[in-house]
Amino acid sequence: MAKIFSGAARIGVARMVDPVARGLLRLGVSPDAVTVLGTLGAVAGAVWFGPRGQWLAGALVVGGFAATDMLDGAMARARGYSTRFGAMLDSTMDRVADGAIFGALAYFYAIEGDRPTLVAALLSLVAGQVVSYVKARAQSVGIACDVGLVERPERLVLVGLGAFTSGLGVGWGLPAALWLLAVLSVVTVVQRVLHVRQAERAGPPAGPPAGVGHG
Repeated sequence: MAKIFSGAARIGVARMVDPVARGLLRLGVSPDAVTVLGTLGAVAGAVWFGPRGQWLAGALVVGGFAATDMLDGAMARARGYSTRFGAMLDSTMDRVADGAIFGALAYFYAIEGDRPTLVAALLSLVAGQVVSYVKARAQSVGIACDVGLVERPERLVLVGLGAFTSGLGVGWGLPAALWLLAVLSVVTVVQRVLHVRQAERAGPPAGPPAGVGHG
């Protein structure tokens, strides 16, 4: 469900960001600069609003900066090429932003003494990082690994919806979203590990691809 929702959302957002991407390129802004700026904004928003429990503002600010993950990709496509450094930087900045987002949530629930939701936040953080690591490691040995229930866009959609609903007064919205995300992320890790195992048994890979994904 989350994957379908975020996929439709990405199509809609892409139609809006493509003109912006072309405009930024004409101004001489690089995709790498947008990647770093988006990460800094997401980290600042998470660190400022998360520990204070200001979920509505946090969801809007962090979600807005996280959307630059689509903008830098649109800029690379509009430019006509991408770079290996850009792919590495994008993946690295995603990990930094995710750490700040889920770390801030974990900090808030630790201070509140809500141990179950703290566990959910930590599970979401660790499992989410492992999901991305398995994909990158598989690609580095020549095995495509785009399977699984939740990638990074789905993770951000789920936690964003949870924070938004909690910000509107539905207190259980964010804890529920974190527990759902934790379970789905663990399942995705298992799916990807099994996929790589099956691909290995099916035959030797053709060789490592040129770029490494970050989902």
